[in-house]
Amino acid sequence: MAKGKYQEWLEPDGLTRLEGWARDGLTDEQIAHNCGITTTTLYDWKNKYPAISEALKRGKDVIDIEVENALLKRALGYRYDEVTREKTTDKETGFSCLTVTKRVTKEVLPDTTAQIFWLKNRRPDKWRDRIETVSAGAQSAEDDPITKSLKEAADAVKKAD
Repeated sequence: MAKGKYQEWLEPDGLTRLEGWARDGLTDEQIAHNCGITTTTLYDWKNKYPAISEALKRGKDVIDIEVENALLKRALGYRYDEVTREKTTDKETGFSCLTVTKRVTKEVLPDTTAQIFWLKNRRPDKWRDRIETVSAGAQSAEDDPITKSLKEAADAVKKAD
């Protein structure tokens, strides 16, 4: 009796490969291609076999955290050392090696775009572009007494013209 193709991916080696591909940032489509299956089949396997789903999730969690950390670092700014090395030759031995000739500490300023992206996603209650306020008891902005008063005032101005 022939084994199903999914069984090799349920083995420890197969699960490790799946996790590695996810950690490397491959999409589900690319992972399915590497497995020799369609994306739909991969989605079916994820639903039927928790081990496959968990391996992919573990791999994706790692890279997601790395990207999140890089975004935060870019939003806050950081310093790094730039090292210049030049090839030098030892006169006595004739051996060549790279020698540090200059070390400069550079600063990357905080990136406002990264800050905005971070805040809109982490603090949407305070930072989303459009914040809708509805007074207590009102069903929607249309039912809000202030909105009604403003509309009435605007209508009165239009009639006066």
